[in-house]
Amino acid sequence: MASGQDRAELDAKARQGETVVPGGKGGKSLQAQEHLAEGRSRGGQARKEQLGTEGYQELGHRGGEARKEQLGTEGYQELGHRGGEARKEQLGTEGYQEMGHRGGEARKEQIGTEGYKEMGKKGGLSTKDKSGGERAAEGVIEIDETKFRTGSS
Repeated sequence: MASGQDRAELDAKARQGETVVPGGKGGKSLQAQEHLAEGRSRGGQARKEQLGTEGYQELGHRGGEARKEQLGTEGYQELGHRGGEARKEQLGTEGYQEMGHRGGEARKEQIGTEGYKEMGKKGGLSTKDKSGGERAAEGVIEIDETKFRTGSS
């Protein structure tokens, strides 16, 4: 939790139009951004419960594909690059690297250390033409997916 002084600084930035809370875009104060982010998160969770995890993932995939069709492949890739650069500017290089590290750690906790290592093997096999899973299926390298844990195991 941020200290009172930190919150005051964040609130001042928010009042100047800066987004200081992920998911809080459009909020005119720190509290407003926190409420927006919470509501958006709840809305996403409700939709996920309605569609189920696979349906929700498919919905996101379709949205990405539709955006790619609008922009063309090069435009879509440029958009992703600009988004990453903008986030790096917001967080600073160290903060951006820490964000990536935390994401990797969270994934490792989800699927377990052994599963995370296996996932890395699969990712290392990917090429422009084929995913790591497709290359693994060709028998290029042995991937033991029994090492992947899920939230229920």
